Amino acid sequence: MLTIKFFSLIREALNVGELTLEWSDELATVAHIKHHLVERHGEPWREVLFQPNVVHAVNQTVVHDQTPLKRGDEIAFFPPMTGG
Repeated sequence: MLTIKFFSLIREALNVGELTLEWSDELATVAHIKHHLVERHGEPWREVLFQPNVVHAVNQTVVHDQTPLKRGDEIAFFPPMTGG
């Protein structure tokens, strides 16, 4: 099982905070997860998840979208972070 979490503006845009997916070889990277979610939920999800500055984290560590996944991982999507 994979746990997918959405935070802040991404959660609001997609109207979901968390979902789970059964792990499989087809969901082997963060990029695969993003494509799967778009296929499952449609174009509005592409507009949100494929913005160039979306932050991805696996098990609370920021990663790139080619990061490999394993059963039990938690994947999170955040809007770009700002500092000040």
